[in-house]
Amino acid sequence: MEFKNSELETVIPTKIIGPVKINRNGAEELCYIPLATFEAPLWNSTKRGALVSQATSGIRASVVDDVMTRSIIIEADNLKSALSCKSAIEADKKSIAEAVEKTSRYAKFRDLSIENVGRTLYVRLAIETGNASGHNMVTYAADAVAKYVLARFKNAKYVSVSGNYCVDKKSSAINGVLGRGKRVSAEIFVPRDVCLNILKTTPEKIAELNVKKNLVGSVLSGGVRTANAHYANVVLAVFLATGQDAANVVEASQGVTFAEVSGDDLYFSVNLPNLIVGTIGNGKNQPFAAKNLELMGCRPSDPDSSKRLAALTASAVLCAELSLMAALGNQGELMKAHIGLERK
Repeated sequence: MEFKNSELETVIPTKIIGPVKINRNGAEELCYIPLATFEAPLWNSTKRGALVSQATSGIRASVVDDVMTRSIIIEADNLKSALSCKSAIEADKKSIAEAVEKTSRYAKFRDLSIENVGRTLYVRLAIETGNASGHNMVTYAADAVAKYVLARFKNAKYVSVSGNYCVDKKSSAINGVLGRGKRVSAEIFVPRDVCLNILKTTPEKIAELNVKKNLVGSVLSGGVRTANAHYANVVLAVFLATGQDAANVVEASQGVTFAEVSGDDLYFSVNLPNLIVGTIGNGKNQPFAAKNLELMGCRPSDPDSSKRLAALTASAVLCAELSLMAALGNQGELMKAHIGLERK
């Protein structure tokens, strides 16, 4: 078979979910969220969560922090030299910030952390990147920092501009603790009658299942800050619909689901420490991505559009997570939905 064009069109089924009722920055909105997936039940499940949001005061979503990271590897002659270099870098953050911010008008240095393994230093840079997800921006900045360090310490040598202490597209503890991309939390209070009528369960059953499945089950499995039912499903669906780097679903699917009975209601939250999204950059100019971002109100000209995208993504994650947890507590419901929607 001969191909005249190396670029082939790949079509992923996409549906618009909503409206999702969201309270953000003190304002109530009805939002629509596109999900691109081959898992048909995901649309229906997320839609049920959206119906719950409409029957309540809505989902409150907040971007708690926003930094992209890159780590460089520098090697000194010996341990003493390495520790001296480490101390000097930590004491000279002003110069590091200047090196970072000369590379882009959008790059803002936030902080750094350094680990040593013998004479080898791993320098993790945390940088704000505006509306870009920031992969290339932080790599460029990290390269500039490496040049500055090597110029200052003549006995040090360059090893790599990325040292896996970032951590890019890999599951890790440090990203869960320090964050990479947007750290987002979303919460909802669900009245008992809404649980009974829409979710077909009770606040007590969801809270108990969350402890036994998401918390205890994840501990037994050795999960790395992955105490949730299926964040990856919705995160990837939004990534594909909006032109994101889909491989970041590895770290973006980390997070903790929390549920408890509050008075007579259900309190339910999702917490994503590594949600890597942007509204400008490679992929976002694809016609389908631009259209979906516009639908979500995430216009690149808005300086906070990437944070809005993160908040909407977390809200969709909450809708799907809540709906699945309700289904799992009712024996046979999950399989019945998959058979009905995928085995026609």
